[in-house]
Amino acid sequence: MLPLPDISGLCPPRFAAVKDAFTANFTDAPEGLNEQAARFSVCIGGETVVDLWAGWADAARTRPFDARTLAPVFSTGKAVMALLIATCVERGLLDYERPVSAYWPTFGQAGKAGITVGQMMSHQAGLPGFDTSVDPSIWFDREAALARLCEQAPMWAPGTASGYHPITIGLLAGELFRIVDGRSMGAALREDFPGLDLWIGLPESEHDRVAQMKKPTTAPDLGVIDPVKRAAFLDTGSAPGGRGSAEWRTMELPSANLHGTALDLARIMGVLANGGALDGRTVLSPGVRAEMLRERIHGRDKVVPFDISWAAGLMRNEGLHIFGPNPTAVGHCGWGGSCAFADPDARVSGAYVMTRQSRHLLGDPRAVRLIEAVYGGL
Repeated sequence: MLPLPDISGLCPPRFAAVKDAFTANFTDAPEGLNEQAARFSVCIGGETVVDLWAGWADAARTRPFDARTLAPVFSTGKAVMALLIATCVERGLLDYERPVSAYWPTFGQAGKAGITVGQMMSHQAGLPGFDTSVDPSIWFDREAALARLCEQAPMWAPGTASGYHPITIGLLAGELFRIVDGRSMGAALREDFPGLDLWIGLPESEHDRVAQMKKPTTAPDLGVIDPVKRAAFLDTGSAPGGRGSAEWRTMELPSANLHGTALDLARIMGVLANGGALDGRTVLSPGVRAEMLRERIHGRDKVVPFDISWAAGLMRNEGLHIFGPNPTAVGHCGWGGSCAFADPDARVSGAYVMTRQSRHLLGDPRAVRLIEAVYGGL
């Protein structure tokens, strides 16, 4: 058994089982995925009820992981991205049922004119990656990468199936947001949600707060590899490369490089758990929140080997059972095990971040055991 680090934060007796589960993730975690550092935060009705952290922010163990430590959460940031798109729907700038090309004509090339905003956000557009090999540095040239995607034909008939877009959805949703709002998603997140320690595009002044990640020792299981999965995950240019970590952190790619704290991820997910409000401010009306969270497509995904019920940018818990017991809960997972979720029925929102990454694409057992312990205390 590994030595237990000091555990800090908030955990009332009602949720003692959560602290036990958090402790177990450092000592006897499932599959030996013992934590290096982690944070788990939960809000109920907008009130923080659990906020635990422990471990070291660097491999040399010179920086404790504390309340100010930022974690890269990779695809968990797609939950924030989806909420930002919903705010455009709320303001009448977007309509989930209108074609993307109505706002962004260039997108409509090569058979994509009829793809709706809702279909794009639920990974039905057929653009999970570049269909021909590209230099991985193209991701750092937003205009060049978008031009390639706009010229590209869908890799399957749009609207007939989902196929998870690991990184391209960030370029696409980010550009659509920029066109209708006038700001980047990173700027809007800072301006419209002040006080939340969440960053799409992290200024260099904040880089020294970022925790070091330990990559998984084995690759995730994608099932039988085909051109769609290869474009999404395996081609040389399927992910940004060729630049340093500082440039990666600074760029704005809302699908993949959000940095933040578990507490503020839990708080922003509270918009979806608590009737559309955050700290007493209405962010989404009931109608828009319902449109965001309703099922858009349900079936075997073409990229990740799961049956997924997709909302407009979020995974619905129905069939997955990774965000607690209620099928109406929604959330998103990130590379290595992080996640953020919201349960409108129980008014619960939460997030888990960690530094030791696993091979699990969805439902990292460390996060699942924590979420299950929360519901045991309700």
